[in-house]
Amino acid sequence: MRAGIGVAALLAALVACGGTELEQRRAAVAEAGAEVMPFDLERTTHIFEPLEDGGLQTILSDDEDAEQVALIRAHLAEEADRFARGDFHDPSMIHGEDMPGLHALMTGHDRITVTYQDVEHGGEVRYESRDPELVDAIHAWFEAQVRDHGDHARSHR
Repeated sequence: MRAGIGVAALLAALVACGGTELEQRRAAVAEAGAEVMPFDLERTTHIFEPLEDGGLQTILSDDEDAEQVALIRAHLAEEADRFARGDFHDPSMIHGEDMPGLHALMTGHDRITVTYQDVEHGGEVRYESRDPELVDAIHAWFEAQVRDHGDHARSHR
């Protein structure tokens, strides 16, 4: 609950300072993300690739820095383990508790296979489900992340 309140309070403060609603949301997400993600958001790219049976989330170090790569890999491996158990606390802290798809992922985690693997310059998490509603939730969750992360994220490779 505190995460949602924190994001809402930050958004309210940003509204008072001006800027578009989307710019304000992205600033709030970047601020919250710095508290959750151990790597430098400004030096990474998040790629969200919807797939027929789920999706593939990849984070890469833009400058191929070995320390950033290690931080990305450690974070994603830990997150994949948490997500497989239905623990989506970190995305909730960053994006808010009403993030599209999040509730369905939390309640349906036992019908989603979540796996992690290292890739060149980063890591990736694969989400697979035979449940069409959960696949739709993964896709909605990915779209929300791309929208919220702005220049730091994109759909597909």
